[in-house]
Amino acid sequence: MRLGIPLCLLVALCAASASAAECPGNPAAIGTSRVLVVDPSEHTRLGTMQYHETLPLEDHEVVLTFDDGPLPPYTNRVLEILASQCVKATYFLIGRMAREYPEIVREIRAAGHSVGTHSQNHPLTFHRMPLAKAEQEINDGIASVSAALGEEGGIAPFFRIPGLLRAQPVEDYLASRSLMTWSADFPADDWKHIKASEVMRRALMRIEEKGRGVLLLHDIQPATVVALPGLLRELKLRGYRIVHVEPASATQPKTETTASEWQLRGTKDEPVRWPRFTMKVDPKTELPALPAPSPQSFGAAHPFDGKFTLARPTLSARTVPTHGEVPLPPHAIWPHDIGPPSGVIRPVLPAPSPASFGYEDAPPSAPATQSTAPRAVPTVPAARSSRASGTTGSAAGIR
Repeated sequence: MRLGIPLCLLVALCAASASAAECPGNPAAIGTSRVLVVDPSEHTRLGTMQYHETLPLEDHEVVLTFDDGPLPPYTNRVLEILASQCVKATYFLIGRMAREYPEIVREIRAAGHSVGTHSQNHPLTFHRMPLAKAEQEINDGIASVSAALGEEGGIAPFFRIPGLLRAQPVEDYLASRSLMTWSADFPADDWKHIKASEVMRRALMRIEEKGRGVLLLHDIQPATVVALPGLLRELKLRGYRIVHVEPASATQPKTETTASEWQLRGTKDEPVRWPRFTMKVDPKTELPALPAPSPQSFGAAHPFDGKFTLARPTLSARTVPTHGEVPLPPHAIWPHDIGPPSGVIRPVLPAPSPASFGYEDAPPSAPATQSTAPRAVPTVPAARSSRASGTTGSAAGIR
């Protein structure tokens, strides 16, 4: 018994080292230490921000999740970063976005990531809308992502409620469909349009506080793109390991776990209370400098293909009230506009500099390369170019 525990630890460490060492072209990558296979019908709700259970992770294990995509060029760049580090993550995609960019959905699945869903339109009313409407949002989102994936499929029975605005009838419906409801264990607040360095700082502080868990990120946010490389490097330096979560299937049995491994540490009966996201930052705390992104980091080589115009995110004046134990940030709006009519010629959009978003303290010596060559914008179908229809306008409250 005394020899068994050290031996298990040694095997786990060797597996983690091997996964990083086997990352092509990047022996320093953090890699993916293991795959955790779960049965959604046995554990229907997870994430200590709201529930009593979370994934049965070991100390210093982290699961990466990304919400609200896909959205070029940011989702593309996140995929590149994850691939360079041989990291697998779980995506919660919005159905409407999947219908707009099906090729990116297929890229996510082809890269080996788990593909869950996040409703069709991301309404921030799941806690008060009629159940029939919630069911439609859930089912339409699944149908849209499934259609984007095509015949190969690969959608996971994982669902995250928009804004984490949970309601018992909705959770019961998800469970009846054997869909696992994901909350999270800690957010990075990247939807608040804070600097990339602050996204990284908050993520690391909250991960260190709990020691393990599910991290909530958004692959549509520029700050997340800038912060992600440094975050992965720092996690490895601090001894953390990345775990990939997949659903059990006929060919992939679940990972054997005990009930206690899914429980909150320290309590099983008390309601979960998440701190109000107050940050006590030690000014002496040092984080590695984040490099300025190159133009290619933001997809300047293929500037959006006329599908949408890049604009700086804005915040509305409305503040969403706290729901339950989860304090919610201001309602964020991401303006992404469908391109101009057919035949209009406009210059290639320059690669955005880090400072243009206000997210990154980038050194002034690393400006983004700009191009002014004219480009013919491809035809945009009328159904996609009409903002009045309500089908392709600004994304609903991004969270």
